[in-house]
Amino acid sequence: MDSIVILGSGGMLGSDVVSAFSARGCPVADFDQPAWDITRHESRQEAIAAGDVIINCAAYTDVDGAESNQQLATAVNGEAVGELGLLAAAAGRRVVHFSTDFVFDGTKENPYSEDDAPCPISVYGHSKLLGESMLAASGCDYLTVRLQWTYGQHGENFFTRLLKWAETRDVLQVVDDQVGSPTATVDVAATICELVEKNAGGTFHYAASGYGSRHEIAAFAMATLAPSCKVEPCSSDAFKATAPRPRNSRFDCRKADEILNQPRPHWQEPLATFLETLK
Repeated sequence: MDSIVILGSGGMLGSDVVSAFSARGCPVADFDQPAWDITRHESRQEAIAAGDVIINCAAYTDVDGAESNQQLATAVNGEAVGELGLLAAAAGRRVVHFSTDFVFDGTKENPYSEDDAPCPISVYGHSKLLGESMLAASGCDYLTVRLQWTYGQHGENFFTRLLKWAETRDVLQVVDDQVGSPTATVDVAATICELVEKNAGGTFHYAASGYGSRHEIAAFAMATLAPSCKVEPCSSDAFKATAPRPRNSRFDCRKADEILNQPRPHWQEPLATFLETLK
């Protein structure tokens, strides 16, 4: 049985990945800040030496903050990932890495497949694409899984923010021109276990099935969390953000569907379960 190394183990995704592999009886070593830092060479060496499969959940995820912290975002999401790949190639290790829908500009009319050319429109998107590219060029055995709109029990997400906003507002305005699939990190973790067991390699898209606008998804959530709070639609142009967001984040996940044993759940099902934990 391969030993598993999980980087960024204390984050929203990392916590669920640790739990998923541990539940399967896999030997797991986990690393996280502040004691461990992916931007440090010695930390990367320590991770590579700790097991057979290195699963990188460490990332700079502040999309707006990346616009003014380009150097840090690039170091964490890009350069460190590439250097991790070089170390893995030299040691014969395998690397599993996570990327994002932000590597696309969101202008395509149809869902994005793995074969579509990336075209990021934000610093965050550029930093994640750099990590993908450097990992692929490193020569290591790698698997990159692009995710979108993730949520889970171990960190702040779209739904915890909605609930917080509803505490002080009777009406929430949510954009209705950004479309994608909210995806539970517990489902991502289970999927990664299966992909690792099946030695999947290259780049995959993974998201819950079905699609919804941010507004539609928020309305679904607030019907459970705060029924008295009204959710109104607005455009992205009216909701000023520091970093631009792709309007179309829909993924074509047929490549993953051909490998996975179970069909991907519709976004409403795991989200409904998660929302009950927030009430």
